[in-house]
This record gives sequence, structure tokens and C-alpha cells, in this order.
Amino acid sequence: MSNTAAGQAEVGFLGLRFASMREQDALAWIAARRDAPAFAYLVTPNVDHVVRLARAARDGGDAMLWPAYEEADLRLCDSRILALLARWSGIDLPVVAGSDLTARLLGSPLPAGTRIALIGGNEPQRRWLAAAQPQAEVAQHQPPMGLRTNPAAQLEVARFIEQARPHLTLLTVGAPQSELVAQLVKRRGQAGGVALCVGASLEFLTGEKRRAPRLWQAARLEWAYRLLSEPRRLWRRYLVEGPAIFAIWWRWRSRAADDAVGTGSVNDPAR
Repeated sequence: MSNTAAGQAEVGFLGLRFASMREQDALAWIAARRDAPAFAYLVTPNVDHVVRLARAARDGGDAMLWPAYEEADLRLCDSRILALLARWSGIDLPVVAGSDLTARLLGSPLPAGTRIALIGGNEPQRRWLAAAQPQAEVAQHQPPMGLRTNPAAQLEVARFIEQARPHLTLLTVGAPQSELVAQLVKRRGQAGGVALCVGASLEFLTGEKRRAPRLWQAARLEWAYRLLSEPRRLWRRYLVEGPAIFAIWWRWRSRAADDAVGTGSVNDPAR
């Protein structure tokens, strides 16, 4: 375990440095940065993200993918499967589900005058957000499809955020588009506040999609519930790509164990 520059404890697992914090601490971290002049962003890697990152490293894919996660100001584990694999490796990796974090954040009134930038989403989500936070100002930008491979569209999103001057930015355009855009905004250095890559969180809050019941979540079967809910869209992610996480973990553990012979630690990231 190590500490960030801000003093936050971190733990290394599968090549990423995860914050060792609970949900309440993450909410406090967000609140402390809403008025910050320097832009910060939070990511919540899950199995799908880690598999994609490992594939990019193995195949020499998108060179920006790893940096987009590494340059995040906070990385929270959003997967009970990852936490279980970490535990099998002797690592305590707290789970802070991005959807739960977003629900808690937006479930209580934000300070009056809070400016929120909603990137992506739809009109029902904008209306829900405005109703949930009537004291806030909500500005929405809907980028085109293919954002991941469209630098001009990414730049347009970054400029929108800079001009809106939000305290809170919600990126709902999926992974890794959200992370890449957040990285771009941070590197440009012309925005402030804090951004969350929230995935489908607003779809759960508006009722457009149903979250897995708590029992399914506790049994680490949320992925199965989502697969049953959207089989056509998610079958490949969960049945073809997702299982690769076990091979990724086994290779990482083997390398980490070899490194531990010389360093005395199995927490050094290896990919």
C-alpha cells in the first residue's frame, strides 16, 4: 500500500493504483473539489475496463488508454469480482460502486448555485437531474456517436466544459470515451471542479434500466442480472471478453510473486 500526493492511501492491483477508501470518503473527496480551480476526475474501473486495458497493453492498442486511467485523480474499484481476485492475492481492495456513489451524490441537495455539466445522456436524464437538484444549474452537451475515435468531437466536449465552468461534470458517454475526454480536459488545464465517469448510473436513477437487486450484487452476480436484462447488447462483454480477467489476474499474480522474491511485496503493479 502507498499514499498519493494528497495523502490518500492506495493499493496496487492489476497494474492500477486504486484508492483504499469507502463510499463516504469518496463523497467527501468530491465535495472538497467542487470549487477547486484545477480540474480533477474520478474513474471507477471494473472487469470490462481492466480487460480492455490489458488488451491495449498486449496488442499495442490505443496508447492513450492506460494514461487516461493513470492520470485520474481518484480510481475506485467498481467490481466485486476484482475485489474477490484481490482478496485471493492477499490484498484488501474496497468496492465503491459507481452507480451507488452517483445515487448518493445526487440523492442529497448540492449547494445552491452548483453548476452541473451533463455530457451525453438524453432529455429524460436532464429533466431528472434538474428535478433532483432544482437549486443547481444544468448544462447538457450531447456529442456525436464515435466519440472515442473523433478528436474534434472530444475537443468540442472539452471546450463546452471549459465554457460552462461546472463545479460537477457527469460524463455518461461510456468507457473509455468518458475517461479519454476527462484526461483531455485535465491536460488542457482550463477547467475546474470535479468530473465523474458515471457510465449507466443516470439510466438506473431514471428507471430506464434496472439495477440488480442487492442479493444479486452481494453474490457477485450483478453481471448476470445485466446480461439477462440486455442479452443482445451485453452477451459478448460478459460471456466472451469478461472471462479473460481470470487469465489476466493469474499472469499478474505470477509476475507479482516473482517480483516479491526480490522486493518483499506482491502489490507492485505488473501488466
